[in-house]
Amino acid sequence: MDQVTSRMDTRMSATAPPGAERPVRSTRRWVAERDRLEAAIAETGVDFDQPRSIYWNAACGVEAGADFATVRARVRRYADFAPTFEAVARRREARAEAAAADGHQVTARDNYFMAAVHWGAAQWPLHSDDEINRFYHRRKRACFAHYTELADHRIEAVTIPFAGGALPAWFHLPPGYHGGRVPVVIAVPGMDSFKEATVALHGDRFLTRGFAVLAIEGPGQYEAAMMGIHTTVPAWARTGTACVDWLVKREEVDASRIVLSGISFGSFAGTIAAAHEPRIKACAVMNTCHQPGWSAAFEQAWPTYKMRFMYMSGHTDEDAFDAYAQTLTWQGHAEQLSMPYLVLAGDRDELSPLECTEQLLASVAGPKQLVVYQDSRHSIGGVPAANLGPFAPTLAADWLADRLRGVPMASERWYVDHAGKVTKTPL
Repeated sequence: MDQVTSRMDTRMSATAPPGAERPVRSTRRWVAERDRLEAAIAETGVDFDQPRSIYWNAACGVEAGADFATVRARVRRYADFAPTFEAVARRREARAEAAAADGHQVTARDNYFMAAVHWGAAQWPLHSDDEINRFYHRRKRACFAHYTELADHRIEAVTIPFAGGALPAWFHLPPGYHGGRVPVVIAVPGMDSFKEATVALHGDRFLTRGFAVLAIEGPGQYEAAMMGIHTTVPAWARTGTACVDWLVKREEVDASRIVLSGISFGSFAGTIAAAHEPRIKACAVMNTCHQPGWSAAFEQAWPTYKMRFMYMSGHTDEDAFDAYAQTLTWQGHAEQLSMPYLVLAGDRDELSPLECTEQLLASVAGPKQLVVYQDSRHSIGGVPAANLGPFAPTLAADWLADRLRGVPMASERWYVDHAGKVTKTPL
């Protein structure tokens, strides 16, 4: 980034004048339920709908705990999200620059990573492609680029040819890579998250198992949306093939060992992508979004989900979006899944009823496994079944590794109860 752009970005701020808020995409329920939403944020804070401060903290590591404690203390209304994360991002970025100047490269590395995640988190409540959103994006990219220069493993910024444009991604090779061909995970994040937070700063679950990771933002996600590539089912049906076409040309990749992982929105988009790309050898998804039409997410959950998805799909008219939402279905796609397929879900998922996932799995002809956590909501965790039973992200990573090692699997339903006990039945 040149000096002029750097000075301009330093002067800019997303902090609104007292009493003011930046415009957001609006929906009928956003207007009708705004007071209720604000009351929930005032009582619960930044994690009013999903434990985002927990999973972003997990990506950053222990040191970032103080950052997220600050965020949880300060966010008490929707308008607090962006400026609070911005302030934390600025502090981490300044700390990284100071550490680099002092020759403390590891400290600089860690702080650049944390700054990138905070800049990306600040983008979450922004549902328009305005200059503030782009400013946050530039800072996120700049900090992450600095991180890649100092990281303990090779990371490359890549663009994947797609529909006349390109999908943005980061390609990570496992620590200690010195040549040869390795397995790779195509990692699809959720609606709230982004490719910079997909691979953890320390002890990443895939890198430590010897996988490379292609951390993408597919159609509609963060940078892809800024590039004019929006979410549609046909677009995601082409995404898996675009990623695999790119990967098989890389000398570092074992083309016979490509798998896919998807979380939340990625459980839907990743399923569609895998269904149309037989070169993907296994697919594991968690925190499900499998309800055709997404009515629970868009009409029953907090209205922020619908506003976010309107941005992802490029819609500004709610009625047009409602018609479009009916196209959001796995039906006619999941039936083509032939590789081993794993789903991890909570039996009280508020965004996607469990029966929708069960209907999806009934349509899958290939080997499949469903793991259900008792009393868990959409984001698996925070309940005894998740605390005492198999840790969902680890289970998914081990499952993918087992598929590539040729470990036999049975099509089964696992039920993890409140004592952590796993009961297995045929599926």
